[in-house]
Amino acid sequence: MLTGEEFGRLFETFERTAFRLETLAEYDVEEEREEISRFLAGEDMGPEWDDNPWVRSMTDKGKQVSRVHVLRSPLTDYLRYELAAYPGNIKAGESIGIIDLAEQDVDGLPDHDFWLFDDRDVYRMHYTPEGRFLGGERLPAVRLPEYRGYRHLALSRAVPFATYWERHH
Repeated sequence: MLTGEEFGRLFETFERTAFRLETLAEYDVEEEREEISRFLAGEDMGPEWDDNPWVRSMTDKGKQVSRVHVLRSPLTDYLRYELAAYPGNIKAGESIGIIDLAEQDVDGLPDHDFWLFDDRDVYRMHYTPEGRFLGGERLPAVRLPEYRGYRHLALSRAVPFATYWERHH
């Protein structure tokens, strides 16, 4: 399993596309704790909030970054924080869709996060029950068709983020 910096290097080395399926209602990311507190207190989130530099570091090189977030409303405080940041990711070039399981049933998606890089490398994400990242497990190539199918299903059923946010914000 790849952790920390090792996993982070995948975002520097992929060539064309990175897709994420996101499934948790809470992520425990130490680097986000202070920012979440500021968000919940209604404070200014700063300029990086409006144009995500991490996303921009990939899209400025012509790479495509996309995700579908599978969630269930009502939103947790964490999800309110995360979704409020998505417009800055979109401005930086990320494509984001939402599947709200309170609004539509979608069978056939996994109950775990994964990243699919360049349509050829799949990493299943592992987290503690509290949402702390443990690592990304590279799955064998024989699993690629399965995960490409998950991506296709997620993209075909997702509502564009802007449409979802307009209805729920």
